[in-house]
Formats: sequence, structure tokens, C-alpha cells
Amino acid sequence: MNNNKLIGNRIKSFRESKQITINEMVERSGLGIDQISQIEENAGLPSLASLIKISRVLGVRLGTFLDDNDELGPVISRKQSHSNPVFSSNNDMGHKKHMSYFPLSAAKSDRHMEPFIIHIDPTEDGADFIVSSHEGEEFIFCMEGIVEITYGKNQYLLEEGDSIYYDSIVPHHVHAAGKDGSKILAVIYTPF
Repeated sequence: MNNNKLIGNRIKSFRESKQITINEMVERSGLGIDQISQIEENAGLPSLASLIKISRVLGVRLGTFLDDNDELGPVISRKQSHSNPVFSSNNDMGHKKHMSYFPLSAAKSDRHMEPFIIHIDPTEDGADFIVSSHEGEEFIFCMEGIVEITYGKNQYLLEEGDSIYYDSIVPHHVHAAGKDGSKILAVIYTPF
């Protein structure tokens, strides 16, 4: 089963086990009914912001949708395992997905941070970015290329070796600057 199907199946299973209807999920998360249905039916790839909102409604950690094991000790992530993204994302289900997320800690149980290597596709001419916000904090380290972060009314450019740390409650968007893609290390913290 591919990772995206695993996420949709886990979300649906948690929702049903907690006896939360799709309409209640819509009301409590602020997401659209089509968006939630697409995620659960594996017809659409969820954005990170959507997954965070769903996890809050279900009362689980974001990582719960990604967990494969219950490792209590240290978890090592080898570069060979970064070949299949767990999910790809854009905030708007109808738009092209521009990020592929490779988790670095899926086997670690009870974690409070979600570290990812994220490959960002090149920016298309005239791209219209949709900002999102969610509880928590994010740290981004630019590994390759140039990344542009829209944060509130400001834009920040990160080149290789640069980093940014911000409160993710402020509307934000991360994308590759220009026509070249980029690669980042992102660590996301969402309070539980």
C-alpha cells in the first residue's frame, strides 16, 4: 500500500473509532467536505496544514498518521529510505502538488517534532500561492537551491545553508524561488 493511501485509511479509521462524522470533522476543522472525503478516499493528497487540523480534531499527534512502529529509543533514518515520499502537498486540493515530504522519524513513537526532508518542485511562471496557518512552530534549513517563504506580509529568501524559524500560526507559504527546485530540512512542532 502506498504511503498516501495509508494516511487516508488511518484518518478514516481514527475518525470512525471516535464516532466523528464527516460533517462534524468539517465543522471542527474548517476544511471542506470534499477535501476531507478526498483525503479519506485517497483521491487527494493532503497538505500539511490540513493534516494538522485533522489531527487536532481527532485528538492525535500529527505523526500518528505516519507512524509505522513503536520505537521508544533512538531512530536512525538512512538516506536510502528517502526515495518514496509519504505525501505531496499544496494547500489547495485542486492545484498541482509542489512538495514531496520524506519523514525522518516515522518509527519514533510519542515524538513532539516532525522532521522531514522536502523536495520542492520548480516554481511555475505566474504561480499563485495559497498561504496557510496552523498551531505550532516550523524550522526550515535550505539544503539545495533557493527557497522563498511568504510569512505574513513579508517574503524571505533562503539560499543553501540559510535557515528560518517561525510561528506557524502566521499565514505562510514555502516554495522554490525561480525555475529551479530546492531541497529543505523542515522540522515542524505542533502542540498536542
